Amino acid sequence: MDGMRVVENFDDIGALEDIPRLGARTVTTTLGDVAVFRTADDTLYALRDQCPHKAGPLSQGIVHGDSVTCPLHGWVISLQTGHAMGLDKGCTPRFTVKVENGRILLASGVIA
Repeated sequence: MDGMRVVENFDDIGALEDIPRLGARTVTTTLGDVAVFRTADDTLYALRDQCPHKAGPLSQGIVHGDSVTCPLHGWVISLQTGHAMGLDKGCTPRFTVKVENGRILLASGVIA
């Protein structure tokens, strides 16, 4: 649809400092629980808090680089794409997240 623009609504979910580096915070949304991850260089990513394998809580996994390892079966999920890495197959939905003035803003819609 040419000329059509999608305007996203954002919700303030807290301060950047609320999430430790290499950690995550879970936010309950109307679309389900979303895990917001903070990398060592303060990049933020947001994924549905379910591993595509057996729905393990990704927010409880180990963050390394731009990936998270699921705590249940060790699947490695790209924080950038939501896709399982290596030989594993599957994907978890991503959400738009950004930081403005030290506050974390989470989009209300899932991005493909």
